[in-house]
Amino acid sequence: MIRRLALCLLAFSFLACAGLSPFKTSPLGRTQLRLFPAAEMDRMGIEAYSQMKQQLPQSRNAEAVRRVTCVSNAVTAQVRADNAPRSWEVTVFEDDSANAFALPGGKIGVHTGLLKVATSQDELATVIGHEIAHVLAEHGNERASTSFVAQSGLQVVESLAGPPSAGRDTALAVLGLGAQVGVLLPFSRAQESEADLLGLDLMARAGFDPRASVTLWQNMARTGGGKPPELLSTHPSSATRISELRKRIPQTLPEFEAAAAAGRSPHCY
Repeated sequence: MIRRLALCLLAFSFLACAGLSPFKTSPLGRTQLRLFPAAEMDRMGIEAYSQMKQQLPQSRNAEAVRRVTCVSNAVTAQVRADNAPRSWEVTVFEDDSANAFALPGGKIGVHTGLLKVATSQDELATVIGHEIAHVLAEHGNERASTSFVAQSGLQVVESLAGPPSAGRDTALAVLGLGAQVGVLLPFSRAQESEADLLGLDLMARAGFDPRASVTLWQNMARTGGGKPPELLSTHPSSATRISELRKRIPQTLPEFEAAAAAGRSPHCY
């Protein structure tokens, strides 16, 4: 895996020299550095997800699984991006932390602890939409690319060479996808803010009330007490995030109303 990534980085370096910029534009117009092919990111996401399913217990609560699957399916059905996965897999993990994630390759995971904080289908859709937005905006690729650049790329890759299993774990760690990380990519604040807004659009198109995004993050802030829960640890402050969501909600309400008029009114809870 590491060797493949090294070759990818080298190839993209040559492309940059040839005038083909590795800089791309995010769905909201922000400039991103994306060095790696989408197919490589998908393989890494699928591999990370497989590891998690082997190492983390999965929920046996049929109702919890049904609710999460129902919300996830409703949101993914409204994904329109050309780079979107063709299909999505959803797993509910038995874990008390209020976490969720989505990985390249169309993989979604939700911790049972999140269901104690996201108490309605609309609040859960806020989180699911946010995590799917990370995938659609290729934030994993951006993080991997900037990490490689910051660590001097090929020089670091060579120093990390080892047996296949070690190489695999190192590659996943670069993405923040190691099995011990808590299955949440530690994105930058800019990426988190972008995922908030894109996720709001997604949930509204799926027929979930975007106004529930505010109550969800209020719940999150209360749950954390003086210290934000893990899901918020590298994110914008609750006050900033809620303020930005409130500004965006009026733009998404017409999508929500159109979804209802078209009969897209999920009944997951």
